[in-house]
Amino acid sequence: MRTQVGIIGAGPAGLFLSHLLKAQGIESVILEARSRPYVEGRVRAGVLEPGTIETLERLGLDARMRREGLVDEGLDMRFRGRTIHLDLPGLTGRSVMIYGQQEVVKDLIAARVEAGDPLVFEAAVTRIEGIETDRPRIHYTEGGPEGGTDKVLECDFVAGCDGYHGAGRAAMPADVLQVFEQAYDFAWLGVLARARPMADMTYTNSDRGFALCSRRSMQVSRLYLQVPADTDPSSWSDDRFWDELHARMFDEGRTEIEEGEIFQRDLAKLRAFVAAPMQHGRLFLAGDAVHIVPPAGAKGLNMAVADVRVLSRALTGFYRSGSHAELDAYSTVCVERAWRVVRFSSTLTGLLHRFDHHTPMQRNLQLAELEYIAGSHHAQASIAEQYVLLNHLPDYP
Repeated sequence: MRTQVGIIGAGPAGLFLSHLLKAQGIESVILEARSRPYVEGRVRAGVLEPGTIETLERLGLDARMRREGLVDEGLDMRFRGRTIHLDLPGLTGRSVMIYGQQEVVKDLIAARVEAGDPLVFEAAVTRIEGIETDRPRIHYTEGGPEGGTDKVLECDFVAGCDGYHGAGRAAMPADVLQVFEQAYDFAWLGVLARARPMADMTYTNSDRGFALCSRRSMQVSRLYLQVPADTDPSSWSDDRFWDELHARMFDEGRTEIEEGEIFQRDLAKLRAFVAAPMQHGRLFLAGDAVHIVPPAGAKGLNMAVADVRVLSRALTGFYRSGSHAELDAYSTVCVERAWRVVRFSSTLTGLLHRFDHHTPMQRNLQLAELEYIAGSHHAQASIAEQYVLLNHLPDYP
């Protein structure tokens, strides 16, 4: 096959990029190693920042999100039995939307398939060659690992949107790429429960550890507990989970958090990761391939969308005028933003979690910071602004 932009990965970064390019008349082919049911079934956080919401709207793909998504105007942080309430519209003039990442992916896939635009599932990329030429080639096996057919996609540019373990970053020369990474020694035990959620996204820092109450709909709660990184989710009974959540949320009377059937459990290990540069030759990387943040702050999907908005405009400039200026600046623009987002998510993680290595001195400093935020409008405005607008790109389509 031959196309203008070869996209590896049918996650949010690759799918959004394909739609943004199509809106500018630029052809692309998406190669995805997994099956369509697998990709559409991957459950991820679903807090959409204004920039992501507006991108879906400009693409004309926001109808189901508008019907089924939940506007979220508040963010609460609890400690010592107290609550810091952040009024997002009051502090920033904007709000966020609760709409699962898998639902966004379903919408983007459905629109691409309906339009008949190339999206090849079960197409595992085996190698990328020629990224320093103007005709890079993506080698892949279509049809699964057994009995698959070896094929080649030739393109002008390669967009590696295939995640942390993908072929995109692996194709970067080792002497070019710098990797920065921090792993945490705890994880989030997450559950989905058929129970009415709390009114606002609520984080808590208790002596027992971190917890988070969020929502997927008005009937389904998404709930998390900080646990050791080697935890087996099945080792937590329903009763044990509810008891611990009530305790960490300071819900002593068990009247605030509604319990219900827990129908899914998973474990999310926490790490911060940045790889730079995000480009070399005709290879450009986006999304989880080059940055992963701790889940506090819900930034992953929004970072990916911001990346490809920058990349799509750079590619549009090239195809319209032959200019390389924005392509050459892509990594610089995106890496600077990525570090700001990683800083926010890492700071929030450090503020809200219990760390085994903390001394009593460090624990009291952590609580003192929360006390300061509770009494400072400016501190609350800063957190709200970063929560809502860190990936805001007003000058990009």
